[in-house]
Amino acid sequence: MPTPTPSEPVLDIADLVVTFGAVTALDSLSLRALRGHVTALLGPNGAGKTTLLRTCTGLVGPRSGTVRVLGQAPGSPDLGARLGVMPQSTGAWSGVRAGELVHFLAGLYATPLDPDTLITHLGIDAFARTTYRRLSGGQKQAVNLAGAIVGRPELVFLDEPTAGMDPHARRRTWALVRDLRAAGVSVLLTTHDMVEAEQLADEVVLIDHGRAVMSGAVPELTRTTSLEELFLSHTDEGV
Repeated sequence: MPTPTPSEPVLDIADLVVTFGAVTALDSLSLRALRGHVTALLGPNGAGKTTLLRTCTGLVGPRSGTVRVLGQAPGSPDLGARLGVMPQSTGAWSGVRAGELVHFLAGLYATPLDPDTLITHLGIDAFARTTYRRLSGGQKQAVNLAGAIVGRPELVFLDEPTAGMDPHARRRTWALVRDLRAAGVSVLLTTHDMVEAEQLADEVVLIDHGRAVMSGAVPELTRTTSLEELFLSHTDEGV
């Protein structure tokens, strides 16, 4: 299977258009995400962030434009084990205990991360015997994150990974994202937390009304102002 070289993007999107009936969710959007980097996707509610992730993972088909993920088209059979996906919500079995679910997901891969180590690292051990349906929002996010990375993916999609987490859990998640980057894993994450983006991201892509309106390395973008000020001045209020 083809593997991008360090100089090639792991995600290459050009002139992407996605529509739902009369609604244009992504409007000629273009972006690139580099290998071994954390790329943060920022934008108001309804800007198209989740639609973009769903398109990259093959769940939504584009009307036009091109999308290449690890050098392949979204949904290609070879991509399954190479990608990790953490959605905002999951269809996990509601009656499964949190620890059992992480172990089950680990068993789907040939060389997974050690599930017990991952459970401890993300603080899941404190609620490992609690069924998924009884977890808090932040606890579910921790389990979803474990499921996204337990298979040792090359590229991870994280959709608002710390939503609902308390400060301790958020910091554990930040540390894990940094560990992923240090191991050469590429990460694309969406977030509304400007501090989170500044702390974690190598590059930021700001989207509004389905278009990329600004992008660049965090130090360049924040040389004279903050990410929050850039966000406010280059986007409309979300829905």
